[in-house]
Amino acid sequence: MSQQFVFHDVRTTDLAASRRFYTDLFGWAVTDTPAGPMFGDEAGVWGGFTPLPDGDPRHPQWIPYVPVTDVDAAARRAVQLGARIVKPRTDLPPGSVVVVDEPGGATLALWQPADRR
Repeated sequence: MSQQFVFHDVRTTDLAASRRFYTDLFGWAVTDTPAGPMFGDEAGVWGGFTPLPDGDPRHPQWIPYVPVTDVDAAARRAVQLGARIVKPRTDLPPGSVVVVDEPGGATLALWQPADRR
């Protein structure tokens, strides 16, 4: 396991307002991609936006992504250590993710990059 966050996702009920806030406050570049707006530029992206629709029980928040070599094993270990699975494994083109709440209530994403061989 790593000690680094490799991606950050802001979950928001108002994507336009959140986008405007971060670009105006920090000058962060936002690039529109097929997957939606992402923080970053042509050199690469480091974060993105997840719109929360009305009625979605999740709270607006930042979710850090931690790289793991085996997302299923990391999720099992997290549960053994008292975490709760918030969103089960989701496989995406760039990799697989499991979202957990750690025992103190903070949310993080376990991220296994896709095998690029």
